[in-house]
Amino acid sequence: MKIVIFGPQGSGKGTQAKILSAKLKVPHISMGDLFRENIAQQTEPGRQAKKYHDLGRLVPDDLTIQLINDRLSQSNCRFGFILDGFPRTVPQAQALAKIVQLDKVLEIWISDAETIRRLGSRRSCIKCGAIYHLEFNPSKVPGQCNECGSQLVIREDDTAAIIKERLAQYHQQTEPIKEFYQRQNKLVTIDGTPPIAEVTGQIVKQLNL
Repeated sequence: MKIVIFGPQGSGKGTQAKILSAKLKVPHISMGDLFRENIAQQTEPGRQAKKYHDLGRLVPDDLTIQLINDRLSQSNCRFGFILDGFPRTVPQAQALAKIVQLDKVLEIWISDAETIRRLGSRRSCIKCGAIYHLEFNPSKVPGQCNECGSQLVIREDDTAAIIKERLAQYHQQTEPIKEFYQRQNKLVTIDGTPPIAEVTGQIVKQLNL
């Protein structure tokens, strides 16, 4: 299956994308990871993206779409993928439609209040970027990454003021893609409030897996 998964910060979309990827045996393509990989490998798109990151600016759509197109053309995406973090806007959704025919689009919904509560307890690895949550997904050793053993910290963008600003951007820029996919009868809205296993159960049921 070829699936896009989206939702506000803290909704657990990344976690559900990984679970769904393992279940369907298709790659989980995180836009953030894709940027980091290309920057680390110093590909031409990666070098261009780094210039924008270093300036604290958003990477232009044409460059982002180029990265997505290159990734989706790889052989392991032939039978499906879980795309996480793209599209974020209607123009991006329109561009993606020219690249690939999606089967379903999953919206993981939580309230703004729940987003703020969750992100206040989120911790990130300073080295590999792995994300944990004090309540829902704690590390085995408090303050230490399971993957590489490095220190876990609160990201600067997980402060209340920044979270509210990002939520405003999400409502303005990303939520409109719901209508775009509703018109195509591809949108499935999932309640992201329950525990991880229950959210996964909703997804499995909705996708008839």
